[in-house]
Amino acid sequence: MKNYSFKYFYDPPLAIKFLFKDFVWNSSVRKILLTFDDGPMPETTNLILKTLEEFKVKSLFFCVGENVKSNPGLISEILSKGHEIGNHTYSHEIITRLSNIELKSQIDLFNRILEDNHNYRVKYFRPPHGRFNFRTQKVMTEKKIKNVMWSLLTYDYRNDINLVNFAVNKYIKNNSIIVLHDSRRSKRIIVDSIKLIMEEVNKKGFEIGNPAECLK
Repeated sequence: MKNYSFKYFYDPPLAIKFLFKDFVWNSSVRKILLTFDDGPMPETTNLILKTLEEFKVKSLFFCVGENVKSNPGLISEILSKGHEIGNHTYSHEIITRLSNIELKSQIDLFNRILEDNHNYRVKYFRPPHGRFNFRTQKVMTEKKIKNVMWSLLTYDYRNDINLVNFAVNKYIKNNSIIVLHDSRRSKRIIVDSIKLIMEEVNKKGFEIGNPAECLK
């Protein structure tokens, strides 16, 4: 089993952040941003939306195009609740394995679905599996999209609330961008994970921000 005791498993090293300084790694204000990858999914999206509404929190959902196409009603629900949607590629490809043409196609196809079906312009991108290279920022600049990474990975996809508790308790900061997952893998613990984060935020006197202010 992987040893999860090292800080860089949760918050990427400063050297990586320096090399890729055009990426967004932390909130630009002293507020925490919650983000959800891989949805929308019927099993989890509604659970997440209901819990966020309880806490009056607005979040950023990095969705997969295939899931967007299969679940247009969930996308409408996310947007109607005042949340933002980001591009997580059309088919959750590891983008470092793609050619430039393939990468741009993955991004454009996703964006076109949101524009044509939901009248929504996508402003943010996150690479699947956290895999990227120097070409990534060049393409994002060309597409006029912000590449949003993170400063706190919760490992909620391992479906172990103890891992989430350790990550949040030890590494949350007042400007963290937190990654959670809108997927079957995190279904059993996703509500408890959000509640755990909110408890820790309140205990430490931090605030939750919305995507527009945290990524300005």
